[in-house]
Amino acid sequence: MRRIGRQARRVGFTGLLCLAGLPAAAPGEDGWTAESLFEQVTELAAARSKSAFEPPVSGLPEALRDISYDQYRAIRFRPEQALWRGETRFEVQFFHPGFLFPYPVRLNTLESGVISPIAFRQDLFRYDAEAAALEGKGEGGNGFAGFRLHYPLNTDGHKDEVMVFLGASYFRLVGPGQVYGLSTRGLAIDTASPEGEEFPAFREFWLVRPGPEADRVTILALLDSPSVSGAYRFDLTAGEEVAVDVEKYLFARTDVGKLGVAPLTSMYHFGATSERSYDDFRPRVHDSEGLQVLTGAGEWIWRPLANPRAVRGTSLRDRDPGGFGLVQRNREFADYLDMEAEYHRRPSQWVTPMGGDWGAGGVELVEIPAPDETIDNIVAFWVGDRPFSAGERRHYRYRLTVFDDTPPGDPPARVVRTRSGWGAVPGAADPPPRSLRRYIVDFAGGALEGLGPDAAVGVQLDTSAGRLDDVHVRRLPDGEGWRATFLLDPAGGRAADLRLLLTLDGAPVTETWNHVWYPDEL
Repeated sequence: MRRIGRQARRVGFTGLLCLAGLPAAAPGEDGWTAESLFEQVTELAAARSKSAFEPPVSGLPEALRDISYDQYRAIRFRPEQALWRGETRFEVQFFHPGFLFPYPVRLNTLESGVISPIAFRQDLFRYDAEAAALEGKGEGGNGFAGFRLHYPLNTDGHKDEVMVFLGASYFRLVGPGQVYGLSTRGLAIDTASPEGEEFPAFREFWLVRPGPEADRVTILALLDSPSVSGAYRFDLTAGEEVAVDVEKYLFARTDVGKLGVAPLTSMYHFGATSERSYDDFRPRVHDSEGLQVLTGAGEWIWRPLANPRAVRGTSLRDRDPGGFGLVQRNREFADYLDMEAEYHRRPSQWVTPMGGDWGAGGVELVEIPAPDETIDNIVAFWVGDRPFSAGERRHYRYRLTVFDDTPPGDPPARVVRTRSGWGAVPGAADPPPRSLRRYIVDFAGGALEGLGPDAAVGVQLDTSAGRLDDVHVRRLPDGEGWRATFLLDPAGGRAADLRLLLTLDGAPVTETWNHVWYPDEL
């Protein structure tokens, strides 16, 4: 059987645009380039925003409309059919439509200046076990559920998955030695709002063929939703560091309540900062354990994540941010003891703004109650102060970087441990209420390394509510870090927004620890 791309019908882009009822600019003498094609996709997104939203149509053949979970699991892409197999360092495999993905997306290639649509064919897949009855009954489909890019990430002899696009505007990245964890999204609209969230979706992709030895590949995408249309360019670089340069133009079809830019989605079930107990042999269960932010003024902030009792939404206010990300800092197997999920190998991800309409706004963190680890309950994204109104355009450029525990840049000494508990003295005859909280925050690295126990290390600590007492800082017994400890006596039923950092000779030398205590967490 011949691979995808060998069988694709080669056509000019004019035919594709005419499906949307739009004229197309003729390509240059040498055909389409990634740049000219991105300009055309941007024009298409702008034109779509001026007309009423057209909901997607399934278009699935009847045999594929009611695929069960077991059937879908039994459908496998044939690796020998991968796009560009044996021709470039990248290969592309495709996901079968159906089950949770009833609205196929159209895929195309750009090779040698020519656009070629990639047709869905059943011979690209194996239909094993429960799926055997579907073989030969699903031809005529008009797209795929999504796709994944493979690259020799860990060894030259095997091409690992490095990036996956599957479902709405979701995509995932993984670096060397890592397994999939948190997800990225093209856009978040009205997340955690009373009116309900809107999920934009990528409707069509164009895969630009890389050179034979290239470690960089370009993907273009068209996004659409009831409120927004958009054109995206992804430039993926794979190797020792995995990074994606993202450029996007967004066009408001209607007024948007909350526009979440560069959204990261993850899971936090429980961990060292949890105040509730969990009946589980594992000490931690999470894809990410903290939100890290580099402000426009150069301050590094660390915010431990939580699995709350009610939906929480907070915003770290800023202007032209330096970056933000969701981080899995603890990287040892002993931190999790999970041989199946391998949470110690989950990636961290960083967003570095590189231009566009960032301005004033805030990094918003949404934490949602989750009964178990199967639910993504953490979302972080940038929200600008300026409303995104019908007829307006926004432009953003940023880099997504995959890492283990240390983000790009030069972060200072960092938080390595956060714990809290009842602030009572054991055995006290008249113990205080359980709302009195004892916190310990341990820092290590950076300027704290090698300091003797008599070093002039101090604490800066403040709270938005309640009273702080018994504030101390001292070196840890192993000499590998310093501990700040304090008591928080909350003020009635008010939440307390806490900020803490360490100083050396009066100057800040650590990131800022930021945590919000809520009365209902007891």
